[in-house]
Amino acid sequence: MSTEDTEDSEDTEERAPAAEPGWWHRDHPTFAALAGFYAGLIFAIVVPGLYVGILAAVLGQDRAEDLFPFVLVTLVVPLLLVLNRRTRRFGRYMWLGMVSTAVVVLGVGAAVFWYMMR
Repeated sequence: MSTEDTEDSEDTEERAPAAEPGWWHRDHPTFAALAGFYAGLIFAIVVPGLYVGILAAVLGQDRAEDLFPFVLVTLVVPLLLVLNRRTRRFGRYMWLGMVSTAVVVLGVGAAVFWYMMR
């Protein structure tokens, strides 16, 4: 293989249009499950934290505490994912990720609280 051949192949790779997502993203049976679960995990941790952080920075701590229950409005996103037939599998696993994250956080918090009060 000469240097001209490698240069030609590199040029064609650079000029090739963006292809459709590979089979992993399109058809693999675990892709939606893994992506949904980890999206739910991140959603359960990051969204409330960002919401409170931005509100506290803009409106002050007391007003942010008063407005915190409105973070529940964000639960509409995974609900809509479950209702749409095309994204139902992803939405179910997103809910699973959110619920399991909440159970683990609350369970560990309760165990630590119980241990500290003993």
